[in-house]
Amino acid sequence: MDTESTHSGYSYHSSRSGRSNRHGDRSRERHKASSKDSVRSERSVVINPPDTPSQESPVTNGEPLPGEPTPAEDQGDDAQDDNWGETTTAVTGTSELSISQEEVVGLGKGLHDRTEDFRRYLPLAVGSLVGLLVLATPLAFLLLPVFMWPDRLQACGTACEGLFLSLAFKLLILLMAMWALFLKPGRASLPRVCVYRAFLTTLTLLLTMSYWLFFGVRILEAQDEDYHGIVQFAVSLVDSQLFVHYLAVVLLELRHLQPCYSVCVIRSTDGETRHYNIGQLSVQKAALTILEYYYRDFPLHNPALLSASKHRAAKHLAGLKVYNVDAPGNTAGAQPGNGNQSRAMVTAAAKRKDSAHNELYYEEADYERRVRKRRARLVVAVEEAFTHIRRMKKEDEQATPSDIMDVREAALAIFPSMARALQKYLRTTRRQHCHSMESIQKHLAFCLVNNMSPKAFLEGYLAPGPTLQYGPERWMADQWTLVSEASVTSGLKEGSDFLLRCLDFNLAVTVKGIPYIRLTEEFIDPKSHKFILLLQSETSV
Repeated sequence: MDTESTHSGYSYHSSRSGRSNRHGDRSRERHKASSKDSVRSERSVVINPPDTPSQESPVTNGEPLPGEPTPAEDQGDDAQDDNWGETTTAVTGTSELSISQEEVVGLGKGLHDRTEDFRRYLPLAVGSLVGLLVLATPLAFLLLPVFMWPDRLQACGTACEGLFLSLAFKLLILLMAMWALFLKPGRASLPRVCVYRAFLTTLTLLLTMSYWLFFGVRILEAQDEDYHGIVQFAVSLVDSQLFVHYLAVVLLELRHLQPCYSVCVIRSTDGETRHYNIGQLSVQKAALTILEYYYRDFPLHNPALLSASKHRAAKHLAGLKVYNVDAPGNTAGAQPGNGNQSRAMVTAAAKRKDSAHNELYYEEADYERRVRKRRARLVVAVEEAFTHIRRMKKEDEQATPSDIMDVREAALAIFPSMARALQKYLRTTRRQHCHSMESIQKHLAFCLVNNMSPKAFLEGYLAPGPTLQYGPERWMADQWTLVSEASVTSGLKEGSDFLLRCLDFNLAVTVKGIPYIRLTEEFIDPKSHKFILLLQSETSV
């Protein structure tokens, strides 16, 4: 019986394995057919759940029959099946409402761009609307009585016509002044609204609404017949608007011209420092002014120059080893030789630390020597190329017009003679990413057109220039974050500081007040500068 039961169990397991293999073959064929006919995407994958127990494996009261494998053994056999990856069926499909991660990022970026455009052009739109209201209000004051009660208006005399002329020129001056001060594109997107602009806009709207209220109560309702007085009322509104514009010029353009503070700007990566004098500005306006100075005065940030110091620090740390003195096996009695070895390694590390300044000295000396060598080769190659182009220019004067090369062809002809030396020099100074071949050829053609010397051509490559000299793709900073403990709309104060943060580095700004300077006058009597020379009659010959 034991043999039969064992044999019957083996037979059942063999037949079940055969059925599973046949089921796997059929599923593979269905999967191949569906993969050929399907054109769906593979971004969404749905794996079918395992099949439920069939009637071929009967179960009585949740217990297997004698001689059949238990569920645990069955799961163990399935786990040991080497063909489980081939017999698994996967159905792929994409919903019409599905969306990928790239599309989500694109939607977020598009929304961010639209928001930035909205914030950029919102002040210009508000200024345009306020300007139209300011210019249209005096004209409305003049035209509404003419259209509403023309028969009751008194005739406009000579003085009234003179007011028309004055009003026309004042409106023209106000239009040009508003265009010059307000209707210009913004230089930057600030985190907060400018306090002075908001105050001036509110004052302008309040003034205009006050005139409209007075005009509606005293003129429209009463239907005033004195047209000369109405014209004077419109002229007074234009005069008030001109005074508001004068106040705007003082607050927005003249107030910050007098220097009041000295700011120190330090770049966090290489310690490049500049000092500037600025006037009474808010924190965000001062940050904008400092960024404009940064793009003009600071040399281009070059992260490649910082790799040498990092490599030297990593080399120094690689020679140090850390030991766990609290480990149970590191006792002095158990391993007496480890103490001597550790002391020897610490002594060697100390000697290496003492010689670190020598390594730095020789490394910088070798770097300067290689830079001077590459520079000399570059200067010689450029001078020879320019000498060759001058010789070609003299030959072109005697050649026929069909054989004369243009400037672009001449630049392309002499560029290979200096390209290798220039490339090696830029690699040595780690500025090869700042100049592309197209920009170098364009600059060479510009120098040839304007008859510049080789030194003028090399000036942009021998020394790092300001940030604005390079293209926007070389700036490596297109968005700045202002970090300040004080409110960004508050004014600068003595001892305040803030941080301008971008992707690769920070600008630390500290503010110090310019001291009060007291000058005194000291009068010098002109007679005190007169001297008398007494000569004796008897002098030695």
